[in-house]
Amino acid sequence: MRILLVEDDHRLSHSLKASLLDEGYAVDAVFDGDEGQSYAESVAYDAIILDVMLPGKDGILVCRALRRQRINTPILMLTARDAIEDRVSGLDSGADDYLVKPFALHELLARLRALLRRNAPQKTGLLTLGDLSADPATHVVQREGQHIDLTAREFALLEYFLRHPNQVLTREMIEDHIWSYDFTSVSNIVDVYVRRLRRKIDEPFAGEMLETMRGVGYRLREPQRRS
Repeated sequence: MRILLVEDDHRLSHSLKASLLDEGYAVDAVFDGDEGQSYAESVAYDAIILDVMLPGKDGILVCRALRRQRINTPILMLTARDAIEDRVSGLDSGADDYLVKPFALHELLARLRALLRRNAPQKTGLLTLGDLSADPATHVVQREGQHIDLTAREFALLEYFLRHPNQVLTREMIEDHIWSYDFTSVSNIVDVYVRRLRRKIDEPFAGEMLETMRGVGYRLREPQRRS
């Protein structure tokens, strides 16, 4: 999942970005409202973490501008002001949730997960397809009751597939959602990670789930018996 972080406090931004990267998110971090709006308009992010008090255009104006353009990316707004009027103003501007500074990291992560599953058919938080399950909160992955160890990036890839079951995802779509702007990519990075994921979630089991659509991309589907 790819996140846009718009926060002008550089120390907080670096800390949040590091924590989000540890959780397997791809993160683009910017430090003012105008740049944040530009990024949000040019990339299909999975969620935006948006500070209210920003240089240039503040977070309220950025949020309103994005909603006027029908950009419906979930927005978690951050602010140091905890007056009810401030929270109402943020929510009325189009934000989906509101978090007052200082906050606990685990609460931000939980609110972020809640935003990401709002439009998902599965509301429990656990992502499942056939006999495969993944928990975004704990990164626990199981198939046929067996635990599967994944790296943070492998988990991010699996989570993206599980949030789009039975859909063909192109290499460009996968790269845009799993890696951030500052990642130096090689041409076959998606194929490399798909092979790694397939070795762990497919090859030890009887039914294939991760299907290659030649010339197009990949699809995660219900287990299919190998011929």
